[in-house]
Amino acid sequence: MNTVLITGANRGIGLEFATQYAQDGWQVIACCRQPERATELKQLADQYRTSFLVFQLDVKALDQIEQLSKKLSETAIDLLINNAGTYPPASHGELGHIDYSDWLEAFKVNTLAPLKMAEAFVEQISRSRLKTIAILTSKMGSIADNQRGGSYIYRSSKAAVNMIAKSLAIDLQPRRIVSVLLHPGWVQTDMGGSGALISAEQSVTGMRKVLSQITQADSGKFFAYDGQAIPW
Repeated sequence: MNTVLITGANRGIGLEFATQYAQDGWQVIACCRQPERATELKQLADQYRTSFLVFQLDVKALDQIEQLSKKLSETAIDLLINNAGTYPPASHGELGHIDYSDWLEAFKVNTLAPLKMAEAFVEQISRSRLKTIAILTSKMGSIADNQRGGSYIYRSSKAAVNMIAKSLAIDLQPRRIVSVLLHPGWVQTDMGGSGALISAEQSVTGMRKVLSQITQADSGKFFAYDGQAIPW
């Protein structure tokens, strides 16, 4: 049985990842800030009782990441999905109106946390069969794709995590660990809004297909949910 660890698994894309992997017979380790309020996640855990674990984790709290790693020290983790993310109010990220406290919070969640997760769980990942780290990012973190400007907070936090994924691919290559970036598309979630182009199910189905096909040669690359390569 393969094992996946998912951050931000209580709703949207994270919840859909947890659902689909559970349905396919994976051991799922689902993490979120407030499990007691995550009704749908608890229902999944009840449904897949023997292969579904839920842990409280605020990814901004780096000590909590360390503590969770200790709890799971004997677990081989095939796939780490760094899904937890934040998008501060758009008006706080525009030129002349930057909320710098929001910027720091965004970097903690979108940039620091994925690196800390990789550091904390590297041993568990290296013991697994698939040895894969996936970081959910965004085309908004692509410098080449930026044609509209603005969104300084979100764009910069995602551009920074893109560089982290690339460096992880190089540094973890001796352990045969693959590090990839995934752009989920504009998804109908609380973050993406109801006017988004695709559903969480479509997005996750696509990203899972990408993950099922990647090889060592793909480590450090940036893919959209439909498998298209995204420019840096």
